[in-house]
Amino acid sequence: MADSILAPVTSTITAAATTGSSSSSTSSTGVDKSMIAGNFQTFLTLLTTQLKNQNPLDPLDTNQFTQQLVQFAQVEQQLRQNDQLATLVSLEKTAQSTTALAYVGQTVAVNGANAALANKQATWSFDVPKPVSATVTIQSATGQTVYTGSFTMNAGSGQKFTWDGRDNSGVKWPDGNYTLSVSAKDASGQTVSIPSEVQGVVDSVDLTQQPPVLSIGGQTFTLDKIKRVVRPSV
Repeated sequence: MADSILAPVTSTITAAATTGSSSSSTSSTGVDKSMIAGNFQTFLTLLTTQLKNQNPLDPLDTNQFTQQLVQFAQVEQQLRQNDQLATLVSLEKTAQSTTALAYVGQTVAVNGANAALANKQATWSFDVPKPVSATVTIQSATGQTVYTGSFTMNAGSGQKFTWDGRDNSGVKWPDGNYTLSVSAKDASGQTVSIPSEVQGVVDSVDLTQQPPVLSIGGQTFTLDKIKRVVRPSV
């Protein structure tokens, strides 16, 4: 019975082969970044001003002046740290953009269950932790089930499932995005999670997003979703 159902479908499961920026004396907020604690003349001016305006009946002691000097130094160090952090963030963004652009035109594998059907083919890959009996279900973008099949999967990574775009009745479905789900159980009947991934060519990169976003088969992915780069088959 199963053979007659799956006969018109050519889907198969096969094992796959294994700069820094220049400094400025004034920050973007207009705050003078010259070292307050290291500028003796500035400290003397502040000290003299306080001495002129203090209450003769209750003068400030030297400990208070020392504490204020320490506060000045802490503020100065904080300003310098903020500027350094801003520089590091800018460098990180530049590095991410450069890395993302290098993926354009490359075939990559990303985590996901959605794959694009094009040229009569949509392909998913699995990492199977143990031998299982699995039911593969493919749904259209509208949630309609277009294909269901039962298979035996051996343990191993990079196992592929290729769908030719035909449902169980042999009717060909139009190109577009389809979602695959796997329900698997081991020999003892315990449910086994089978994560899936998809492969596709990076069409473009949107550098206006932070982090940059890659476009793969009409879907968008960030760099952290890429698992590996795949050499195109000759």
